[in-house]
Amino acid sequence: MDEKEEKGFVIKDRRKVSGEDLDRQEKKGGGDEGREKEDARAKDEFDKVSRDDRQGEKAALPEVTLSAFIFSLSSSALVHLGEIPEPDTKATRVDLPMARQIIDTLGLLQEKTRGNLDPNEDRLLKSVLYDLRLRYVQKSKS
Repeated sequence: MDEKEEKGFVIKDRRKVSGEDLDRQEKKGGGDEGREKEDARAKDEFDKVSRDDRQGEKAALPEVTLSAFIFSLSSSALVHLGEIPEPDTKATRVDLPMARQIIDTLGLLQEKTRGNLDPNEDRLLKSVLYDLRLRYVQKSKS
């Protein structure tokens, strides 16, 4: 009973790229410049594979734009506010903490993109946030 057993936890890194690989890339490529080249190469490969995948899809997905992203988040918030039914179950339920999380995310997006949006994107984000915040306040009072 003199043996002391250490209790704790084990961390297993299951990422495809290890920290050692990143260190090696930095040494090989000269830091940020090397990383930018690797990022560009990865993006090019992703774009090629993605393009090939899209050609085989039956139904085209909407183009990835900031407006589509805002609408997607807005729809999720409306589901959590109980304003529209959940897509899978068609049931409506209110989950105010999740709705607030999404509204806060949209607010963060507005703050971080201030001055970098085109007028239509800016107007869309402001109106969506205004509407969601009012709906949230109404739901929280009832």
